[in-house]
Amino acid sequence: MPESSAALLVEMPEAGLHDEPFEPAAVNSDVVYKGWVWDVRSDRLAYGDGEITREYVDHPGAVAVLALDDDGRVLLIQQYRHPIRHRDWELPAGLLDIAGEEPMVAAQRELAEEADIVARHWELLVSTWTTPGGNNEMIHIYLATGIDSAAAVYERSDEEADIRVEWVALSDVVDGVLAGRLHNGILSIGALAAERRLRS
Repeated sequence: MPESSAALLVEMPEAGLHDEPFEPAAVNSDVVYKGWVWDVRSDRLAYGDGEITREYVDHPGAVAVLALDDDGRVLLIQQYRHPIRHRDWELPAGLLDIAGEEPMVAAQRELAEEADIVARHWELLVSTWTTPGGNNEMIHIYLATGIDSAAAVYERSDEEADIRVEWVALSDVVDGVLAGRLHNGILSIGALAAERRLRS
């Protein structure tokens, strides 16, 4: 093996590869934009032999739900997302914007509010940073099974008013992701993780 290639090899720790916490000393940190949903911060950090400035969206975090019925179908919603100018297919999801609310409780609430669905069984499927170079959002994706209709139908407004709901075979969702027809990152990670979990 060439030396240049050998230098790229990293020995995997006993417990497997993992992200490592690291916090450079903050020289300065300012809110440069105060938003309705989230803020933009500018941090100046001591890094290496100098200083760097990084701006990012300061995000409260979020949850998403991969609801799977007894026929192996995933509940998908389609709604308009202005930054991408698309109606993309997504998992039901929402912000952790209620003080003290546990992520799983938030996920249960979002599933009921966005799709009028409840579930008897819940487990954490995977947690992921959505855009580590641009925001600090961590989203927790839950697998929900034992599906039933919610007792109440929720009123929706704005982009949620014309949400389209479909039950799609998990295998078809994974095919759509891998074929490049479905681009939502949270949907992609959730569907691939669910397929792996069910296979094992």
